[in-house]
Amino acid sequence: MEVIEGCRLPVLRRNQENEDEWPLAEILSVKDISGRKVFYVHYIDFNKRLDEWVTPERLDLKKIQFPKKEAKTPTKNGLPGSRPSSPERDLKTLDLSLHTSAAGIGKTIPTPGLPYLASSASLQRVPVVKIPDRTNSIENVTKNLLSKRKLEAVSLTTQCSPATPVAPTPEIPTPVFAQQNGSVRRPVSAVAGRKRKAGCLGTDEDSQDSSDGIPSAPRMTGSLVSDRSHDDIVTRMKNIECIELGRHRLKPWYFSPYPQELTSLPVLYLCEFCLKYLKSLKCLQRHLTKCNLRHPPGNEIYRKGTISFFEIDGRKNKNYSQNLCLLAKCFLDHKTLYYDTDPFLFYVMTEYDCKGFHIVGYFSKEKESTEDYNVACILTLPPYQRRGYGKLLIEFSYELSKVEGKTGTPEKPLSDLGLLSYRSYWSQTILEILMELKSENGERPQITINEISELTSIKKEDVISTLQYLNLINYYKGQYILTLSEDIVEGHEKAMMKRHLRIDSKCLHFTPKDWSKRGKW
Repeated sequence: MEVIEGCRLPVLRRNQENEDEWPLAEILSVKDISGRKVFYVHYIDFNKRLDEWVTPERLDLKKIQFPKKEAKTPTKNGLPGSRPSSPERDLKTLDLSLHTSAAGIGKTIPTPGLPYLASSASLQRVPVVKIPDRTNSIENVTKNLLSKRKLEAVSLTTQCSPATPVAPTPEIPTPVFAQQNGSVRRPVSAVAGRKRKAGCLGTDEDSQDSSDGIPSAPRMTGSLVSDRSHDDIVTRMKNIECIELGRHRLKPWYFSPYPQELTSLPVLYLCEFCLKYLKSLKCLQRHLTKCNLRHPPGNEIYRKGTISFFEIDGRKNKNYSQNLCLLAKCFLDHKTLYYDTDPFLFYVMTEYDCKGFHIVGYFSKEKESTEDYNVACILTLPPYQRRGYGKLLIEFSYELSKVEGKTGTPEKPLSDLGLLSYRSYWSQTILEILMELKSENGERPQITINEISELTSIKKEDVISTLQYLNLINYYKGQYILTLSEDIVEGHEKAMMKRHLRIDSKCLHFTPKDWSKRGKW
């Protein structure tokens, strides 16, 4: 029995607990190495970063499903036509039970909608109540194949379609109060809030992770979500085996359109300061004798301890920006790759030692965003993940928004890891605000959604979705209140004790520019 591309069958892999499992996988490619066949597989319902080459011993051939051949079907005008392959498979066995024991990765929990709070026309006072017993948790290519317009690698993580629209909903007729310890304060007169685009708040999994609302017309000034309908077998497969960046060796997760001649190399070498790619260690050593950079090009706008941030203009430092995008595309799957970096600013976070400033991660943003986006794509390099740097990048992006006097939100959809990081940051930041509220004259503290948004620069729709995610909103005696249980408070305090890296606004030296004046480009 010959295994061909498009077949599906169980494949043996080790899970995070180092246990054997047999998830269903699709064969994307077959190649012959020294007379021995190996198969490139994608595990169905798993993230693409887990795709890998496997040997025949790991395939369960008893339960193989062959792809159906394309069937000719008549079209509307009666002429014969063809349709794409059906996802159904010809089963070569009656035993359909699979050995899969792993669930899909990166799925979010649906949260109930809160239509009334989504209203943006009025400021409502939301009472904050602490109650003892509630459980909850806080933590949370080949160059676009002959594309005429050369484009920039932009994600999360991060990543940009608007959230799924919902129908407009009526406003709350009565003031919303909150309670913390006793009586309720008198209503505050409603004030017209800033108008938002209709339908920004989705009621599906969450308002952040909507991947099907692709813009009807491309925005020429910003990044776009990669259109999955144009995926081909080349861009679905990782093409770089290994990247050496400074003292780290990185194993890419996704396809990145580096030059074709470099994809067959066992290791791709990058200069860690200018990010130029080279084919051998000898070429890298020769390059380092000529490369004068010891930090990213651009202006250093923040430094505290060993952490620095550099602002890089995608027009003035095009080579560096394009190299950064190529590197980032190895670890980001949700964004189209662009080579036109002019409309973007890049903020690169570095760690300093005696050898120079070493890149830790970065985020990019549009110089002009009509959608209030303050992040286009965000990435912490794998060697620095799970050390608090991702949240530091997010915090820095909102610190810039505060200086600009705006609220901001990341481009959608977020990657699975990006969504986790943002959820965690939003939760901790909002809970920090709520727990610092002081009661006046024995009255329960009160705050509005708009006030939370203004204090944190988090867009109002993200504030609402986070309150829903944490299940803090309750309806009590005809009004909406926020309830903080002991478990929520305790979990938040533990999380904040672990969060050692924070942005110090006093160390930020940043002056926003008016990019609407094209002369500044």
